[in-house]
Amino acid sequence: MSYQEVYEGWKSDPEGFWMQAAEAIDWDRQPSKALFDKGNDLYEWFADGLTNTCWNAVDRHVEAGRGGQVAIIHDSPITGTLHKITYSELRNRVARLAGALRAKGVGKGDRVIIYMPMVPEALEAMLACSRLGAIHSVVFGGFAANELAVRIDDAKPKAIIAASCGLEPGRVVHYKPLLDGAIELATHKPDFTVIFQREQEVAKLNDGYDFDWHGFQYGVEPADCVPVEGNHPAYILYTSGTTGAPKGVIRHTGGHLVALNWSMKNIYNVDPGDTFWAASDVGWVVGHSYICYAPLIHGNTTIVFEGKPVGTPDAGTFWRVISEHNVRSFFTAPTAFRAVKRDDPKGEYVEKYDISGLRAIYLAGERADPDTIEWAQKVTGKPIYDHWWQTETGWTIAGMPAGIEALSVKIGSPSVPMPGYDVQILDEAGHPMPAGELGAIAVKLPLPPGTLPTLWNAEDRFRKSYLSHFPGYYETGDAGMIDEDGYLYIMARTDDVINVAGHRLSTGGMEEVLASHPDVAECAVIGVTDQLKGQLPMGFVCLTTGVNRPHDEIVKECVKLVRDKIGPVAAFKLCAVVDRLPKTRSGKILRATMVKIADSEEFKLPATIDDPAILDEIKVALQALGYAKG
Repeated sequence: MSYQEVYEGWKSDPEGFWMQAAEAIDWDRQPSKALFDKGNDLYEWFADGLTNTCWNAVDRHVEAGRGGQVAIIHDSPITGTLHKITYSELRNRVARLAGALRAKGVGKGDRVIIYMPMVPEALEAMLACSRLGAIHSVVFGGFAANELAVRIDDAKPKAIIAASCGLEPGRVVHYKPLLDGAIELATHKPDFTVIFQREQEVAKLNDGYDFDWHGFQYGVEPADCVPVEGNHPAYILYTSGTTGAPKGVIRHTGGHLVALNWSMKNIYNVDPGDTFWAASDVGWVVGHSYICYAPLIHGNTTIVFEGKPVGTPDAGTFWRVISEHNVRSFFTAPTAFRAVKRDDPKGEYVEKYDISGLRAIYLAGERADPDTIEWAQKVTGKPIYDHWWQTETGWTIAGMPAGIEALSVKIGSPSVPMPGYDVQILDEAGHPMPAGELGAIAVKLPLPPGTLPTLWNAEDRFRKSYLSHFPGYYETGDAGMIDEDGYLYIMARTDDVINVAGHRLSTGGMEEVLASHPDVAECAVIGVTDQLKGQLPMGFVCLTTGVNRPHDEIVKECVKLVRDKIGPVAAFKLCAVVDRLPKTRSGKILRATMVKIADSEEFKLPATIDDPAILDEIKVALQALGYAKG
């Protein structure tokens, strides 16, 4: 079947489409139907079915005779270790951990916060919770104590599972003092903690409250899987909210299983037994969906990678991992490739490894600029598929349906909407826009299985954040357009569409132009306040390693490039060369924070910022351009 036939098939019979997809999941009680309309724009999927996530991700593969297959490969260039865990071993480890948690009173509906680095035990903790029907909330390892405390007070966990430390190139991140500080700050106090001691740092445990990972499990009765309703929350994942209070995105069990399983073959084109690698972190949505759950539910081998795209030890680490573990589909963020490209512009490291088994590379997490895609295509010789989704959706909104049909790639577009997503471009009043015109991207309700049904204990906030602006639609917060062929283009966050003297312009479009400059490794464009024109675009460029031309020359060329490609209407005159851009730990550029600094507004330091010191450098660059005066 072609993509068009599959998509139209879903559109004409969504109920039948998702009930058929649900047949690939083991149910203790079959759902009577797919969609449950709760009224008032709230929906649930497979709500009256009974199933268990851990059973579907682990036990059923063992029962089917595939227990000897490797489930998890832990590859840690930081510690120089490699560890493989089969599905049988994983089942035993998870059942034992779940049994230990159950013996301490953790059961269905209880919350457990997981605060761990990239180790297999993080996945085991997630699976042990789902085995019991407990609701986990993974918090990125090394998050500041006050941010962890906010999440403790919102989720009210019975227990916290943490590691003694995380490892970054050249340094140890001490988790235990951060955890202790967070519990002290929080109003809600968990009953106990479980600490996975790493040899790089053994933490001091408080008797009777902190339990050692191994000792805690000694001699316990392993736990069986507890069937839960299809609408039982599998997890809470906090995403930063604009007001500073994090939003707890929840995922219902039934729809989560069905959608993720469907995506592995149809989008990522892998078969059970293939190795799939998402180079992300368990603390982010990509880590939940595509390091832990989807590959295991689908019977793949997944890679837990503790390293960086460059520096562990070099810009060839991605290619080594792909070659060594015969990765079939590889998923990473454009920012990771920009780092690799900056260190290895000619792609010389790729030639050192055999990556012939790799079928395709998938990019997501931020806009993939054409320059990065073209570079990756050239050095790898592989198809590069941009795809677009959000923490809220949990899986692809628009992408390349490679397992159904390899459509032609249009660089700059994440391709086409997936079944379940009726994507529309709307004007401010909520009217559909013609093909090729920029507007707000919205998805007609109901959203498909696997997406957020609401926010944790915050239905009003859910409505206000996503449903109120365009009634009958989910508002994505992104701006873009759909062309005549049905391909979607994501131009910017809606707040990144700037108004220059009455012209609506996309900062993303300007970034594409800047990224095409041969000396530019990475860039960002923001809109700053201007008395005359309302807003003006301002560019920041980081140069490729080894470029030592005068910066003002490069800035002049950048300004001319934008003027030539977008036109004088962009009024692009402000540009600065900087060493680094401020980013979150997952690689997103903190454009909104940069705007606030430029406009001398107060701002809250984002919890996810990778290195706060970079903001000082940005401030100096802004002041040189006549901004950030406050």
